[in-house]
Amino acid sequence: PPPPAPGSQPLGTLVVGVNGVGKTTSIAKLAHLARRRGEKVVLAAGDTFRAAAIEQLSLWGERLGVDVVRQQPGGDPAAVVYDALQAARARGAAQVIADTAGRLHNKSHLMEELAKIGRVIGREGDFARRTLLVLDATTGQNAIAQAREFQNAVPIDGVFLTKLDGTAKGGMAVAVARDLRLPVLYLGVGEGAEDVVEFDPRAFASALLT
Repeated sequence: PPPPAPGSQPLGTLVVGVNGVGKTTSIAKLAHLARRRGEKVVLAAGDTFRAAAIEQLSLWGERLGVDVVRQQPGGDPAAVVYDALQAARARGAAQVIADTAGRLHNKSHLMEELAKIGRVIGREGDFARRTLLVLDATTGQNAIAQAREFQNAVPIDGVFLTKLDGTAKGGMAVAVARDLRLPVLYLGVGEGAEDVVEFDPRAFASALLT
């Protein structure tokens, strides 16, 4: 689902994906888009397994001027997300965007943790819930295999394709739609927070064919 219109139900976005696909930078891009729409955003540093991930998200928050809810490394990711939802409610934020650890898609206990975080958002009845899967467009069929495992753990609403800085890797968007029956919602086209486009199928098809 797309982000809610300003003034409507706030949105809790859970961002998932394996290590190295660019989740944290993708969260910064999503926050940038929300800020450009004039929305207040709260980020949740739910990758508590790596201190560097918490620091990276905090730095993005400072650059973008958005609040980041965090705990010490090793904390409960679901508790971080819960605190972020409460902070968003208190501050009138339109969206919470939650980072998660880079899950190894073949580790069932880690996938169960993702499902737990998803349930935390689902229990907050005034928040709409959305789960975005971040995939690296350069990894081809391996990305499709990863996506299927994530679909088994949490309902996926759409895909954020990263490292798509040329049409040579554009076929991944077709594969995601065809093989996974998931909409591609965003494309990461660079390393900056502003290097993101909301996916336009017609424009994308035209670029592939020209």
